Amino acid sequence: MSNYLTNNEAAEPAGGAKTRRRRWLVSGVAGLTGVVSLAAVGVATGAGAAGADGLRWATAQVSRDGDQGGEGRDRHGKDDYDKDKDKDRKHDERGKEVPCDSDKLIQAIVFANENHGGTLELAKNCTYNLTRTDEYGNGLPTITENVTLKGHDTKIVRDATAQYFRILNVGPGGHLTLKDLTIKGGQTLNRLMAPEPAAVWSAYSASGEATAAATKAGKPVEVAQRTALKAVPKATPKAGEDGVSTLVEYPGFNDGAGILVQPGGTADIEKTEIVQNQSGGNGGGLANFGTTRISKSTVADNTAFFFGGGIFNAGVLKVYEAKVKDNQAGIGGAGISNGAARIFTDDVDGGTVWVEKTEITGNETIGFGGGILDIEGNTTVKHSTISRNTALVAGGGLAVADSSLSLTGVKVEANSTIGVGGGLAVAFGSNATIEETSIKDNVAAFFGAGLFNERSITVLRKSEVVGNRAVGPLGVAGGIFNFFGQVNLDKTKVAHNFATRPPGGIFTFTSGVIIDDKSAVTANRPTNCLGSPATPPNCFG
Repeated sequence: MSNYLTNNEAAEPAGGAKTRRRRWLVSGVAGLTGVVSLAAVGVATGAGAAGADGLRWATAQVSRDGDQGGEGRDRHGKDDYDKDKDKDRKHDERGKEVPCDSDKLIQAIVFANENHGGTLELAKNCTYNLTRTDEYGNGLPTITENVTLKGHDTKIVRDATAQYFRILNVGPGGHLTLKDLTIKGGQTLNRLMAPEPAAVWSAYSASGEATAAATKAGKPVEVAQRTALKAVPKATPKAGEDGVSTLVEYPGFNDGAGILVQPGGTADIEKTEIVQNQSGGNGGGLANFGTTRISKSTVADNTAFFFGGGIFNAGVLKVYEAKVKDNQAGIGGAGISNGAARIFTDDVDGGTVWVEKTEITGNETIGFGGGILDIEGNTTVKHSTISRNTALVAGGGLAVADSSLSLTGVKVEANSTIGVGGGLAVAFGSNATIEETSIKDNVAAFFGAGLFNERSITVLRKSEVVGNRAVGPLGVAGGIFNFFGQVNLDKTKVAHNFATRPPGGIFTFTSGVIIDDKSAVTANRPTNCLGSPATPPNCFG
C-alpha cells in the first residue's frame, strides 16, 4: 500500500505476489534485463514523491453570504451512465458568466467554494492562461464544493513560462464537472516553494472574514486539513456500504498534472480534451484517487514519469465513448494505469476501472502495459479497441499483475513489445476472462505475441487469436505462451500465427492448456502446438 503524504515506517511484507510482482517489474519477464534497464528511468529530476505535503488550496472559507454562481448539478451516485445524464438534465444549469480573464476565473471558483458550489459559464473561444500557483502545486483553487465549469471551445492552459503546476485539483468532498473544455499544459516536475495559499488568494476572497478564516492558529486552514489527512493511517481499512473493507490510497505531490482527484473527491468529465500535460509522478493527464467518470472526451499526448501517461487510477474510474491516445509513461500503463508497483515509489494498489466504447491507441511505455496496466486492481473493458500500443518489456496492449481482467467484444490488435505478450501479458496470480474478443496482428520479439500467461488463469470464450507474430531469434508461440498457468479455450480459434521457433500456435509448460472440441488450432507456423510434458489434447499438429 502507499501513502505518499506520510512516511511509511511499517515493515515491508515478505514474499507473496507483491514480491514476485516487483521482481517482474524491475527485472523484466523471462530474463529480459538485457533488453531494458528500468533503473535508467531514474534519471534525477528532483521530482518524485518524497517529502510531499498537502495538495489543497486554502479556499474552504467560512463566509456564506449571498448566492454566488447558482446551483451546481446534483450527484446521484448511480452506476448507470445514461440514468445519471437524464437526471443531470433536470437541473437548472444556468450559472455565473466568467469573462475571459484568468483572475476572474480564480475569483469565481473561490466564490463557488465559499457559497456551496455553483455553475460557471466560461467565455466562448477563450483561453484562460494560468501563470500563478500555490505551494502545493495547483494552478486553480482546489474544488471543495459542487462546481461545474462549462466551456464553449474554451481552454484552461498553464502558461508555458510559468512555474510547474497542475491545472485542477478536486479535494475530499469536492465534485467537479467539466463540459466542453480543454485542459492543457499542466506540469508537475518540481516541488514548489511559493507563497502561502491564503496570501495568494486573499485578493479574491468575498470578504475580510474569508481571509481571516484562511488562518488558524497561525497556519492556513489547508495546513490543518492537510495535517488531518496525513494523520490517517496508511491503507486504513474502511467498511463500504456492502460491508466489504476497502483500502484508501493517497496521491503523491506530483501526481495528476492535468487533473488530480483526491480520495473522497469526484469528477465528471464530458466532451473535454485533456492534452499535453506532463507529470513528474503518476497520471500525466489525470490522476484519480476518488471517483471519476470520463465520457465523450479525449485524453491525448500526455506523459508521466512513472505510471499512467494518460490516466492513473487508484479509485473508481469509468471511461465511456472516449479516446485515450498517444500518451507516454516511463514505467507502465501509458494509456491507463490502474495502480503502480513499487520501483521508485511506494506500491499503489489499483482500484476499479470500467471502459466501454473507447479507443485506446498509440500509447507507449518502456516498461509494461502500453495500452492498459493493472496492478492488484479490477479492470473491465467492453466493446472497445486497444490497438497500436507499445510496451518495451511486456504487454504491448495490456499487462495485468495480481489482478482481475474482463474483456468483452474488444479488439486487441496491432500492439507490440520487444519482450513478451504483444497483445496481453497476464501474470502473478491474475484471472482473465476474454469473450468475443479479437487478439490479432500483435508482435512480440520473444514469447506469446498474442497472449503471454504466467501463473494465472485465462479463459478465452468465443474469441480468436489470429495473425500474431513472435519474430525475434528466440521467438516462440506467436499465438499463446503459457508458463505454469492455465489457459482454457472455449469455442476459440488460434490460427495463422507465426514464430521463429516452433510452435507458431501454442506453447505450454505443464499441461495447463485446455482446448474444447469446438475450438480450432490450425494453420500456425511452423507448427501448431508444443508442450511440456506433452502437446495439449485437441491441438492439431
